[in-house]
Amino acid sequence: MDMQLNGKTALVFGAGGGLGGAIARSLALEGVRVAVADIDEAAAAKTAEGIVSAGGKALAIGWDIADLSVIEARLAVIADTFGAVDILVNNTGGPPPTPASGQSAETWSKYFDMMVRSVIAVTDAVLPGMKASGWGRVITSTSSGVVAPIPNLGISNSLRLALVGWSKTLAREIGRDGITANIVLPGRIATGRITFLDEQKAKRENRPVEEVTAESTAAIPVGRYGRPEEYGDTVAFLASPRASYITGSVIRIDGGLIQSI
Repeated sequence: MDMQLNGKTALVFGAGGGLGGAIARSLALEGVRVAVADIDEAAAAKTAEGIVSAGGKALAIGWDIADLSVIEARLAVIADTFGAVDILVNNTGGPPPTPASGQSAETWSKYFDMMVRSVIAVTDAVLPGMKASGWGRVITSTSSGVVAPIPNLGISNSLRLALVGWSKTLAREIGRDGITANIVLPGRIATGRITFLDEQKAKRENRPVEEVTAESTAAIPVGRYGRPEEYGDTVAFLASPRASYITGSVIRIDGGLIQSI
């Protein structure tokens, strides 16, 4: 299937990591020019180099998404290199495992700025260009915790759920401008983040990490962790004109893990 994305420009955050990198690569395979943004500039460069070596077009950008002061300058660099952003993939890092109670106001504020306020600010900055062209995609990666809260991820569950309400509201506001807004949420995808969470659980429960991982995969109907490229390919479809009638939705890429309908 031709995704009809050749020549579009995408900005993908967290693209030096597992999920963001997979999204960037999937888009590049469809002919998208990808701005690979990550707080770790070396990680962003590695992803971009891989895309270019495979024949794609990519620009690595060191970008701390929580720093709102750099948005205008960073978008100007992308526009000068590839043109205005057509596809925005909001993908932020997550907070450390914590209970929902007992967290300081400073902690809540820090992660709100990083995970919510930043996403809204960047989106607001690219929307005028999308509206001017009559086409755009805003895709926000969250977590399965927005559907079924994950124990000991109190901050993540709470703040990522705020983005679901924001995205749904936004979708209703921008639909007639040719722009869609959707949420994608991973189940257990084989990335460094999942490895970290398995290790932390094993440490808390004083069990071998292999036992925790085996228990985790046993709970997934397809019997395995997802592959990063499976996540990336789903995002590429949602970014395409083929998915122009999908907006305001929450798309699960979870291997059937989440038990609710």
